[in-house]
Amino acid sequence: MADPKGFLKVTERELPKRRPVPVRIMDWKEVYEPGDSAQLRRQAGRCMDCGVPFCHQGCPLGNLIPEWNDLMYRGEGRAAIERLHATNNFPEFTGRLCPAPCESACVLGINQPAVTIKQVEVSIVDQAFGSGWVQPQPPGRLTGKTVAVVGSGPAGLAAAQQLTRAGHTVAVFERDDRIGGLLRYGIPDFKMEKKHIDQRLAQMTAEGTRFRAGVNIGVDITWEQLRERYDAVVVATGALVPRDLPIPGRDLPGVHFAMEYLTQSNRVVAGDDVFDQITAEGKHVVVLGGGDTGADCIGTAHRQGALTVTNLAIGRQPGTARSTDQPWPMHPTVFEVQSAHEEGGTREYLVSTVEFLANEAGEVRAIRVAETEYLDGRRVPKAGTEREIPADLVLLALGFTGPETTAIDDQLGLAVTSRGNLERDDQYATATPGVFIAGDAGRGQSLIVWAIAEGRAAAAAVDRYLEGETRLPSPIPASARALAV
Repeated sequence: MADPKGFLKVTERELPKRRPVPVRIMDWKEVYEPGDSAQLRRQAGRCMDCGVPFCHQGCPLGNLIPEWNDLMYRGEGRAAIERLHATNNFPEFTGRLCPAPCESACVLGINQPAVTIKQVEVSIVDQAFGSGWVQPQPPGRLTGKTVAVVGSGPAGLAAAQQLTRAGHTVAVFERDDRIGGLLRYGIPDFKMEKKHIDQRLAQMTAEGTRFRAGVNIGVDITWEQLRERYDAVVVATGALVPRDLPIPGRDLPGVHFAMEYLTQSNRVVAGDDVFDQITAEGKHVVVLGGGDTGADCIGTAHRQGALTVTNLAIGRQPGTARSTDQPWPMHPTVFEVQSAHEEGGTREYLVSTVEFLANEAGEVRAIRVAETEYLDGRRVPKAGTEREIPADLVLLALGFTGPETTAIDDQLGLAVTSRGNLERDDQYATATPGVFIAGDAGRGQSLIVWAIAEGRAAAAAVDRYLEGETRLPSPIPASARALAV
């Protein structure tokens, strides 16, 4: 373990400082300043010899957290990245983007601030890449079997890397012009610069994984043709159908889905020319939805020079501490101040959007809202509380309802669950032989750590289907997957 008395000597939770707001909103670089190695060792040393490490229970990947905390405390970074990579293909992604259910389950968190697990994790992998310790791991032999992975988000990439290392010839298909899925075009650079995707793709390419960007399966190639060409197909297309808000004025110019707005912004940051870009510059911006995607829109709007930014949520503001119905080690719903919220704007709760209002040119000029009240378990606008909020740009960040299923249903006849997800069994297999489902396409909108875990588990199932057995790890028991949120 790390320092046996570390959690007694260091009781404060320390994180790297964020760059000053006036500085960071002038660029798209990540918001954190470089970490302090002494601070990192102090925090890693707070990891307890707790007997039963509940952080394992909190992490769908089963990350060996106490082990690499100990190694980082001892300054053994190379050994630490080996233990981290044993369970997690992409700690540079999870260390930046995961909400860290492992920290919610940290035993120290019962009566002290939890160990900064997520920060230790990302520091390990950043040191490893910077020191040249992350090298390609090509297979020792090829099986002669071929696998197509459709979708290049975290689930698809995890499945592809595992299957390539097992000796299969793997091609990853992505309909966008660059590989990465929502990692590439859904996450702003101030949360994760895209160099982290590119350096991992370079490793995977050297290992033998083949990437096919700009290919829309179901259109450019039918799903049936893909199935005929490959011995197995992994569907990892995500849950990209956005939740809409069908109220009067929804079709007005200036009302957009959040992902449409974020994708265009990320393309511009990458150096692309985007015709008629949706931009917040000089506008009153209203973001509907209080989750991570809403925060991404807020930070993007600040960097584009919005006049005002207002974030509205229909429900109650979460508390600052655990509620009694979410005891340790559950991952609680608590009020969170992300970096984007520090940068300005207004956050309002218990606000129901009633109507989008137009100006003389027929574009959105404001939204009419009302106070939310709860009636028979439903959230409805309270009569007599209506008011207007100026809005030149409205962004709908209301989550996602499931995967796009039309083409794959029509061409392969895959079943869809009552929740709108692609149906699969506890081995990630569909009723169509050789076709497997991984990530959000099968479980619905979820966390990046679940996507990677499912990609790894689906890869093991595919390997077993192709070879009759597998040595690939499967981090998620079927029972755990069924019960997980």
